[in-house]
Amino acid sequence: MEKRFWAIIGVIIAIFVGILLFSSDKENKKADTPKGQPTSHIKGKKDSGVKLIEYSDFQCPFCGQYYPIVEQVTEKYKDQISFQYRHYPLSQLHKNAVSAARASEAAGEQGKFWEMYGILFQNQQSWSDSNNVRTVFEGYAEQLGLDTKKFKTDFASSETNDRINADRKEFTKTGFQESTPTFILNGKRIQPASLEEFSKLIEEALKKQD
Repeated sequence: MEKRFWAIIGVIIAIFVGILLFSSDKENKKADTPKGQPTSHIKGKKDSGVKLIEYSDFQCPFCGQYYPIVEQVTEKYKDQISFQYRHYPLSQLHKNAVSAARASEAAGEQGKFWEMYGILFQNQQSWSDSNNVRTVFEGYAEQLGLDTKKFKTDFASSETNDRINADRKEFTKTGFQESTPTFILNGKRIQPASLEEFSKLIEEALKKQD
């Protein structure tokens, strides 16, 4: 009888421990999962088998230097590849990087992500050191003809912040070293420095699709 009693106690303890472990694992997974979904800012041939992704920071000087090259690449291959922009603001280095990402997302809520993307990079030196960057970005929103009241609301929303953090999480999953800009062509990190170098890598990728 005594052995049976202790056997029952052992089963109860095992079940209790199992519940605790399951709950703990569930909480850990929940903590590791960003609230929002990654962004999906894509231009070009969206169903292409050749996909170029850029993880970037609007305030990063190197990203700013790459901007005109990327524009040439996306224009040259607009009917052949898909290009996706994702956020990776290095806030520890660039004080206005997250705000710039927020501004682009807020513009995106009104269908003007790429327009704001262009303004931010073209005017990077004008706002990078600003201590009143929200006002600057609201001015850009007015230039684009956006509903500024909605822009301000979306700029400050937690959903906007969640999307930016989800992009960061996606970058972390790649295992690549943290740096911007990071270009990924069909899952492989590439480091071209010119339109010609981009073209060579893209042409090779396109040939593999034939």
